[in-house]
Amino acid sequence: MRCIIARFPFDLTKDEVTASMKRVKPEPITGASVVIGRRHFPVMQVGEVITRQDRRDFTAGEVTRAMTRLGFTCHAAPQPAAPAAGLTAVEEASELLGGSAPA
Repeated sequence: MRCIIARFPFDLTKDEVTASMKRVKPEPITGASVVIGRRHFPVMQVGEVITRQDRRDFTAGEVTRAMTRLGFTCHAAPQPAAPAAGLTAVEEASELLGGSAPA
């Protein structure tokens, strides 16, 4: 399938992408990711390997779109954890000391 990544055309197949990523160790995922085989890779790492270009030359959206069209499962960036409801550390310490919590 023909894909445009970083303004350059690439003829990619699912088997070629899988073979390219076979011996690559996945980096920690901090943004969007793609599942190749049983492993999860950051889309920017996949884009760098399959295009042999610097990561600054393309966007995660371009690679995600190409990987989705090839039939890979892509996941959006993980959402930051919401702060826990309740008292802050200062308010809790104040409560334990018998004072009123600061406003």
